[in-house]
Amino acid sequence: MTLITETRDIATCRALRRTVFIEEQGVSEADEVDDKDDDAIHLLATQNGKPVGSARLLVMGDTGKVGRVCVLAEARGTGLGANLMQAAVARFRSVPGVTKVKLGAQTHALGFYERLGFTAIGPEFDDAGIPHREMVLTL
Repeated sequence: MTLITETRDIATCRALRRTVFIEEQGVSEADEVDDKDDDAIHLLATQNGKPVGSARLLVMGDTGKVGRVCVLAEARGTGLGANLMQAAVARFRSVPGVTKVKLGAQTHALGFYERLGFTAIGPEFDDAGIPHREMVLTL
């Protein structure tokens, strides 16, 4: 059974991010770890009680920013990533004044986010050595 919940277990979310971003994708620890975790809303996805994915949500005025979305390799292709993103968008819909959701998508994942209703805007940019595009969804 898959469950997505809001959590304050930042250590578990960071461990998932370490596996996906630092170990798999070669992102430096300096690029992955920042000072925003304490101010964020964290979503944790578990399958049969085991943590397999997470996302970090930041409220910035009228904008909800989704970041650090990760799913362990063993859970990819199961719809978990889409469920995690849908939970993130639903969480932002519950925040008064938030009218749009933004994220920086790795370019290989543009189609994934487009299927969820996001639109790419602006030019491609480099984030931690990985090409990205900014994407937005109006609530």
